[in-house]
Order: sequence, then C-alpha cells, then structure tokens
Amino acid sequence: MISAPQLLILFRAVCAPAIFVLACFGWPGSILAGVLVAGFLSDVFDGMIARRMGTATASLRYADTLVDTAFYTAAAAALAIAVPGAFEASWLPLVALVTIHVSRATFELTKYGRIASYHMWSSKAFGLLLVVALTYGFITGPNPLVAWAVWWGILNELEGFATSAILPAWVPDVPSVLHAYRRS
Repeated sequence: MISAPQLLILFRAVCAPAIFVLACFGWPGSILAGVLVAGFLSDVFDGMIARRMGTATASLRYADTLVDTAFYTAAAAALAIAVPGAFEASWLPLVALVTIHVSRATFELTKYGRIASYHMWSSKAFGLLLVVALTYGFITGPNPLVAWAVWWGILNELEGFATSAILPAWVPDVPSVLHAYRRS
C-alpha cells in the first residue's frame, strides 16, 4: 500500500509536467502559482508526515530529492515561458547555478553511485525563497526576488558540493556542511 508521504511525492511529480504544460498553453499566472504552491505544500508535508509516521527512509528521502529537482526545474521553466524576461536580469547566475548543480550531481554519482539527499537548512530556505519568487513572478511579472533566489541556490549548491566532498559515504539528512564536517 502506498503511504501518505509517497502520495505527496507522487502528487508533486505530477505537478512538474502539469505546471510546464499549463504554461505552454498560456494558462493564467494565478493558476500556475496555485499549482506551484500546491506542489510546495506537498513538499513541506511529505517530510513532516513521514517523520511522524516513522517512514522517513533513505529511499523515500532520495525519491523526494529527485522529485523536488524535477518539480522546481519545471516551475522555473514554466515561469520563463509564462513571463518572458523573468530571468533576463539573472541569466548569468542561472547558468552558474545549473552548471554547479550538474557538476555536483556528477561528482555525487561518481563518488556515491547516487545523488545526495541532504535536505540541508540552506535547501529549505532556497525552496521557500524560490516559491515566493516564482509565485510573485507568475502573478506580477519579472521581479528581483528571482535573482535573489538564484543566488541563494548557488550558495546552497556550493554547500552541498562541500558536504559531498567531506562525507566519505552517502548519508541522507545532513543539515549543514558543519554537520558533515563533524561526521567525517
């Protein structure tokens, strides 16, 4: 039987292509923002429920990480489609963010055989800032919050990269690079 946290992750996985397709077909920004917020809330509650139910396994956390990446990437792509110029002021840091993320994922796949699933405090802040920036963008258009979110994402990816460089083996749920340093 599928658990509530698994259903929430599955819901977010379905929201990823949905928000992208809705943007491609020109649906209003308020609808896109609604899908984004619904996906974000599923992200918040899947972990809370899994911890409360005692089902926060490494495989569930890993699935959550993969789906989060797909969902937030699709949401950013939807904003780029629905709001031309939304990333115009931050295209260079966006390229840096994608480059660091791909480099980090490649490093982790080489080192651990899978992508890290740290759920760091900086990741949680990045997710919240990203949702606020994208929601505001869907509703009002280009805004400086998008650039701030991208820069915060770069810092988050660099912290994750450093954590992966420090930890000798794959472990989920490492709150910060300092925690990784203490574990090594």
